[in-house]
Amino acid sequence: MARIIHLAGVVFACAVMVIECAAPARAAELPRIVSMNVCTDQLLLTLADPGQIVGLSRYSRDRFQSWAADDARRYRILSGGAEDILIIRPDVVVASVFDKRATREFLKAKGMHVVEFDVPRSLDDVKDQIRQMGAITQHPDRANGEIARLDAAIARARQAIAQKHVRVLPLSRRGWVSGSESLLSSLLTQAGLSNAAGELGVAFGGFAPLEIIIDTKPDFLVVSDAGDRAEDDGSAFLLHSALQRFYPPSKRIVIPDRLTVCGGVMLAEALDVLIAELQRVERQE
Repeated sequence: MARIIHLAGVVFACAVMVIECAAPARAAELPRIVSMNVCTDQLLLTLADPGQIVGLSRYSRDRFQSWAADDARRYRILSGGAEDILIIRPDVVVASVFDKRATREFLKAKGMHVVEFDVPRSLDDVKDQIRQMGAITQHPDRANGEIARLDAAIARARQAIAQKHVRVLPLSRRGWVSGSESLLSSLLTQAGLSNAAGELGVAFGGFAPLEIIIDTKPDFLVVSDAGDRAEDDGSAFLLHSALQRFYPPSKRIVIPDRLTVCGGVMLAEALDVLIAELQRVERQE
């Protein structure tokens, strides 16, 4: 009996050793990654192991642009140029097609593996990019989990908005309208709202005069800030007396920019905010 117990202990000890040895080996196999863009930052922070992230963009800690700004404080910030990336020598560089082309091409010429992400125009594009980053980080299970979370948020929004027939107009600084083919429009229409920008002939985005906005008569404006003070001339547009007369706070749905400026996992939270805002404005009617 004692011999059996002894053998069992040996087997258990060996199993523990295998597990302990396998974990570092697995970590060593995972790619070391840097991100050049605030949008790829957020995908990377969500899907990678902390040890895989060896550099983030210089805007990664900007709370107005990054949903993951607090998490980004744990990591090295890049200069925006190629020099520090070449010093780090990561396995993969993730970037946006809108990052400086000369830098991207220089990194490629130096043998860097650069993966470029386009600007998503729809929630399907967002899901594809989540899968793409999941493949790069070698964590496809996490990517699938985030896509499932986004799908669940879409379902909640559709259920909350069903049969409401609400027309909205996404409006920001200086009268910029997010068009019918923009990511924000995809978010709104997937939830069951109608983007009135299509009636203005605006596709991806464009400026609209104040008179046209008022004449379009959307049920609500979708804005990124509920503030009553203008920081500059651009934001002053949203506080114009005529616009405030027809669209006071009870006619404005507020979704912060950090939840919609990039395509990624934060859109699930944006949809939940959308539901809460619709409930708020309905109570005030």
